[in-house]
Amino acid sequence: MTRTEAPVTLLSTLPPLENGDKLTRPEFERRYDAMPQVKKADLIEGIVYMASPLRFRSHGKPHAYVMGWLGFYESATPGVELGDNATVRLDPDNEPQPDACLIIANGGQSKISDDDYVEGAPELVVEIAASSVSIDLHEKLKVYRRNQVREYLVWRVYDGEFDWFELREGEYIQVGSNADGVICSQVFPGLWLDKSALLAGNLARVLEVLQQGLVSVEHQQFVEKLEGRV
Repeated sequence: MTRTEAPVTLLSTLPPLENGDKLTRPEFERRYDAMPQVKKADLIEGIVYMASPLRFRSHGKPHAYVMGWLGFYESATPGVELGDNATVRLDPDNEPQPDACLIIANGGQSKISDDDYVEGAPELVVEIAASSVSIDLHEKLKVYRRNQVREYLVWRVYDGEFDWFELREGEYIQVGSNADGVICSQVFPGLWLDKSALLAGNLARVLEVLQQGLVSVEHQQFVEKLEGRV
C-alpha cells in the first residue's frame, strides 16, 4: 500500500524585524506588518530601532501627560489632529513612530494615506526620551529638521528637561519660556505650556495655562483660519 504523504507547508521566508537591521522603507513596512506583536519600531536613516519595554515613570506617565495636554488642545481646535505613536512616512530612508504628532488636517504639510499612514512631515512632533544621549536628540533631530517638522519637542525624563525646538531658516532653534514661564507655539497658536509645571507633574497647572491660551485672540484667529480651509 502506498503511504500518503502529508502536504508540505511552505513557511514564510520573510525575516523578522530586528534592531539594527538596515532596510529600505518598503521592506521595513513588510517586516513590521508581519510582526503584529511588535508595537514600536522606527526606521531612521535606513536603520531599524526597536524600543525596549517601556517603564511607567520614565515613559508611560510622561507620555500620558503629553497626550492629555495635546488632546485638550485638539478638542478646542477644529482642523487639527493628534496622533499617538502613528507611523510617519517621511522619506525613502526614514519612517519614525513618534510618541505624539500634531498635524493641520486640511492644507497642512502632511496627509493621511489610503492605507492610513501619515505621509509627509507633521507640523509638531513630541518624543519622550531617556536622556540627552538618546537617538531623539541626535539622529531623529536631524531627520525631523531635514524633513521640515516645524516644531520638535523632546522630554528628557532622566535629565529633568523639556526641549522645544522651532524650525527657523532650516535650523532648529531652542525656544525658551517667556516672562510668565510659558512657552507658546508659533505653529499652533494657543498651544501654551508651563514647562516647570509639566516637569513637576502638575498636570492641573499645565491644563490651566493651556486654557488661557485657548481663549486668546491668537487662538480664535487660528480656528477661524482653519475653518476657512474646510
